[in-house]
Amino acid sequence: MPKTYLILLAAVATETIGTTALQASQQFSRLLPSLLAIAGYGCSFWLLSLTLKILPVGVVYALWSGLGIILIALIGFVVFGQKLDLAAVLGMGLILAGILVINLFSHTGHS
Repeated sequence: MPKTYLILLAAVATETIGTTALQASQQFSRLLPSLLAIAGYGCSFWLLSLTLKILPVGVVYALWSGLGIILIALIGFVVFGQKLDLAAVLGMGLILAGILVINLFSHTGHS
């Protein structure tokens, strides 16, 4: 896996941490989760900016946001007990399919 994609995966991971902490912060009323949310998003955006030196912004954002949506939905289900209906699961399946199409068939997404 090229280094750029490892950086992008780190950006997805830190964004996921930030979003999970945002939920746990209870609208920024709890200090530690609030600080973790801010740090997670800051780190994620910095890592995301590094990938833009190599990959097109459309591809980077599609992968970052798509993977983040799927991971946050899983964390929401497992950690916070948030359930999704069939339409939401199918929609996320389409997002995952789009990510796979970009990575398997598009020459635009390769560094």
